[in-house]
Amino acid sequence: QLQVVESGGGLVQPGGFLTLSCAVSGLTSDYHDIGWFRQAPGKKREGLACYSYTRSGGSTRYAGSMKGRAAVNSPVAKTVNLQLPDLTPEDTGIYYCAARELMSGRCVVDPQGYTTWGQGTQVTVSS
Repeated sequence: QLQVVESGGGLVQPGGFLTLSCAVSGLTSDYHDIGWFRQAPGKKREGLACYSYTRSGGSTRYAGSMKGRAAVNSPVAKTVNLQLPDLTPEDTGIYYCAARELMSGRCVVDPQGYTTWGQGTQVTVSS
């Protein structure tokens, strides 16, 4: 059974830098995707970025709004970090991580594509 745990977040000043970490356990396949999402107050959950694992390596994908800004990486197996610079109050929300085991080799940033979700971590950008 997959389990997803996010860490990081909290109160961040405008212009600050955010690093969130997602750790996934219970994986049984070398092929799996891990995605980052967020939900701002009163808004739908939106995809930010994702990381796809295959036996030959990893690949990333970004939502249009995050291209050139966000970065995801996997410093250790089954862990994906999200980095977001130049934070503004519009970045405030609950940040979620999700995972799926699928031999696609190409992850998606659509929340409906994921089966297992973490509890989320609150990020508040405010001075």
